[in-house]
Amino acid sequence: MGKPGCWRTIFTSFLVLAATTVAAPAQTYKTLVSFNGTDGVYPMYAPLVQGRDRNFYGTTRGAGGNNPGTVFNVTAGDTLTTLAVLATQPYSGLVLATDGSFYGTTALGGANGWGTIFKMTSMGTLTPLYSFCAQTNCSDGVFPLFGLVQASNGKLYGTTPSGAAVGSQGTIFEITRAGEFTTLHSFNGADGASPSGPLIQATNGNLYGTTGAGFGTVFEITLTGKFKTLHVFNGADGSGPSMGLVQATDGNFYGTTQQGGADNNCPYGCGTVFKMKPTGELKTIYNFCSQPHCTDGSDPISGLVQAPDGNFYGTTAESGNKTACGGYGCGTVFKLTPKGALTTLYTFCSQTNCTDGAGPQAGLLQATNGYFYGITTGGGASGDGTVFSLSTGLGPFVTFVQRAAKAGHTAEILGQGFKGATKVSFNGTPATGFTVKTDTFLTATVPTGATTGYVTVTTPKGTLTSNLPFRVIR
Repeated sequence: MGKPGCWRTIFTSFLVLAATTVAAPAQTYKTLVSFNGTDGVYPMYAPLVQGRDRNFYGTTRGAGGNNPGTVFNVTAGDTLTTLAVLATQPYSGLVLATDGSFYGTTALGGANGWGTIFKMTSMGTLTPLYSFCAQTNCSDGVFPLFGLVQASNGKLYGTTPSGAAVGSQGTIFEITRAGEFTTLHSFNGADGASPSGPLIQATNGNLYGTTGAGFGTVFEITLTGKFKTLHVFNGADGSGPSMGLVQATDGNFYGTTQQGGADNNCPYGCGTVFKMKPTGELKTIYNFCSQPHCTDGSDPISGLVQAPDGNFYGTTAESGNKTACGGYGCGTVFKLTPKGALTTLYTFCSQTNCTDGAGPQAGLLQATNGYFYGITTGGGASGDGTVFSLSTGLGPFVTFVQRAAKAGHTAEILGQGFKGATKVSFNGTPATGFTVKTDTFLTATVPTGATTGYVTVTTPKGTLTSNLPFRVIR
């Protein structure tokens, strides 16, 4: 498959509208937390998620002793708290749902030993929702590696990379917050195999994702289970699409492949960034290791995030500095324009003994203060991974727990500085009512007549605009 990476583990196969009056800082990198084994080790493939309290929540694979995983949060003051110890390893992160709880998966464990779905409160109280391989021949799938997404109907959706049912090479599933489980699709190889990242819900209401077996595919599935393969990779245009997709403000989908593309000093290709139209027409917009000595990075395991400046931000797990991490390099943080111009923002292991972290295998979270937050699998003071922040001069904004709702329904909005807010508008139409719950969380009723567009919140310090449009469902 691919070359052995310094930080790889088990699945190598596998705009400008954020107006604000608040000044933004210059570019600065900061290590917030170094894991030390007792508080978790090796945070893995999923980005952090911002909670209603503006703390950042994530998972680690190990926690010392016989405890194989943790759920943690990191405050704005850089304080790490272990919220829960899981019975087995989580490879995925969490999703914040509209009930205020977090939902996630573990790769193994549960009643049948093949993985679980769990619910957790912000205080760390765990509730098991589902144990995989509960159906005949494990037709519901096994070994869930990736996180969940809450769709506009309130249900959660996810994937498993394999299933024991005859011919099954992975599944797509639906689960309610009460634990009612439905298998929507079983892959058979001809339509792709081994889903390789979380799903996203696009503006048309359908779900999109990728598979990793072979060179990989991109697919679409409706909430009722109607499935369609949109693109099959061929190696030259990328191989092993990584960690799902992002739908940009231009309506197209963007993502990364872990390998493939131009050779560029990598035997299987160093990875790509691609753009795909909703119809499936795909174009490679960047080949990694295009710069001398791979200073631009290689092996982009993680996905992308689009910031309010219209650019994409992400991480690579290797290269940047090939004298470190066994000659593979320790990875980078990069910025990429929609036309494919790449800027390396940070090279890991730039500090003595890699105290700044090494080998990021998860994507970035852009928090509502405008900063980017991420995790590294290795490095740090103890070599067990880190949590870091990177400011690039982008200002604060607001965002949503769920990006779509009907008129008359409640929208949950995350941000900061909400106390004393005087107005919330949906694409220029004032909300019929809103309630400031805390300084970082408010709810607003979607007004009749509102149309899809950006949401603004008027605060005592200025007007904050959402980083993405809010979709008003008709």
